[in-house]
Amino acid sequence: MEKKEIVKILNEIGLLLELKGENPFKSRAYYNAARIIELLDEDIETIVKEDRLKDIKGIGEALNKKITELVLTGKLKYYEDLKASIPEGLIDMLKIPGLGPKRIRTIYEQLNITSVRELEYACLENRLLDLPGFGKKMQNNILKGIQFIKQFSSHFLYSEAYSQAVDYKEYLDAANVAKKTEIAGSLRRKKEIVKDIDILSASNSPNTVIDTFIKYPKVKEIVEKGDTKSSVILEDGIGVDLRVIKEYQFPYALHHFTGSKEHNTAMRHRAKKMGIKMNEYGIFKGEELIKCLNEEEIFFNLGLSFIPPELRENMGEIEAAEKGTIPNLVDNSDLKGILHVHTRYSDGTNSLKELVEATRNLGYSYLGVSDHSKSAYYANGLNEEQLFEQWKEIDNLNQIYNDFRIFKGIESDILPDGSLDFEDEILEKFDFVIASVHSNFNLNKQEMTERIIKALTNKYTTILGHPTGRLLLARNGYDIDMEKIIEIASSHGKIIEINSNPYRLDLDWRYIKYAKEKNVIFAICPDAHNIEGLSHITYGIGIAKKGWLEAKDVINTLDIESISKFLKDLKQ
Repeated sequence: MEKKEIVKILNEIGLLLELKGENPFKSRAYYNAARIIELLDEDIETIVKEDRLKDIKGIGEALNKKITELVLTGKLKYYEDLKASIPEGLIDMLKIPGLGPKRIRTIYEQLNITSVRELEYACLENRLLDLPGFGKKMQNNILKGIQFIKQFSSHFLYSEAYSQAVDYKEYLDAANVAKKTEIAGSLRRKKEIVKDIDILSASNSPNTVIDTFIKYPKVKEIVEKGDTKSSVILEDGIGVDLRVIKEYQFPYALHHFTGSKEHNTAMRHRAKKMGIKMNEYGIFKGEELIKCLNEEEIFFNLGLSFIPPELRENMGEIEAAEKGTIPNLVDNSDLKGILHVHTRYSDGTNSLKELVEATRNLGYSYLGVSDHSKSAYYANGLNEEQLFEQWKEIDNLNQIYNDFRIFKGIESDILPDGSLDFEDEILEKFDFVIASVHSNFNLNKQEMTERIIKALTNKYTTILGHPTGRLLLARNGYDIDMEKIIEIASSHGKIIEINSNPYRLDLDWRYIKYAKEKNVIFAICPDAHNIEGLSHITYGIGIAKKGWLEAKDVINTLDIESISKFLKDLKQ
């Protein structure tokens, strides 16, 4: 093993020991040993083989044994065991500039955060502000550090990739080098996690498009430059693939490069049965191209109604298109109001009035406020006295606005035993109650399922919040029988949230389709902690579409009067 690798491992052992909160002298011994090895003029392997390492000042018996094991075998059991004893995500946090092991340990011990993505989410919710030794400046620096290391990640949130794709498309459109340009791939299908960006352009001068494509200011590296395709990596690490085709081929290529692979395979199989050949260049009867001006005509020629991109996952969409039963998918314009926002009363950064004004300006007619409940100490959860203060402000504002309604809600913690975080005499006074799990994620499947079922069967629970507790690219959902939860929600008339926060997008769209079949009603909620967070609801719409939802399946497509009645009836 090379000297620089040994130095790296010794330094990492020192860091890992600090993460575990070991005696600082122990950590320092490994840091010192790393420096000693780094400054050696002689070959380390020679020193070890001649048994002279123990004679070097600062290298005691224990370190001598460990370094010798490293040099002779290329491995160190102590190091591997130490790494295994610490959540992997804490080690990843060490890559964040300015975030040392002591602060990481504080974050872990105080907030039980075990991954970089989870830490980013906590920063965006202002969870670090009150931790000892932190504050707003440190929290902002951590966020900047996280953005810095994201370029090394191989997967990206939909929201991150989509914003980059839109900017790239606008750049190409402004250059006016193609007849048309569209975002394709998993982004067009609104997958919650993507690996790269796919862009499709139609032009009779592909070299001009490609030359423009690679000159995009945010390109960090040109991976490939061909006659009709090119690949680059952007500054934040995400890859972008461009395909340039002729204009008449655009509809076929757009369908093909939108995918998914499973959908395309099923479509080709259907076409083959009809004596039609199908690929990215066209659909053919024999050698003759069947001319299609758009994707709608492709589906029509295969005996199908149009299949929206979000549904193209080979999950029954082709069969539904054959029968003419593709749903009229819910859209942003269908939403009449917003539920699930946090104000300064708990962990939000805007006042109630500021959020009301912002919601009205977006064209909505109601807002459901749902700050955290009292057990959520990490999020400044509201006690009864603070609730009464907030209700008074809501009543006053409702007197001011005659075209807008503020609903009194709470995001109540589901406690480990399944009970909610307030007594019934308080719960009954809310217009709606979002019940969410925010702690004790490690219960086994049966325990967690029973915990949530108990909350769902509570008379005052209105909505099950972020049902699986997942944080995309950060934390898997807790172990739970989701199908059973869906069945209980259906039988008790409870609403399931589609949490639109781009880090959650929970419930997963694969379960949404199943829940729709069970007649479950949904609420598409931004889980906003500031005014900017209100716009997250568009990500939830995308997930709702992937789950085959229509406006009638979503509670906040109801107008003020209808949703008021719905919420009252639900408590009866």
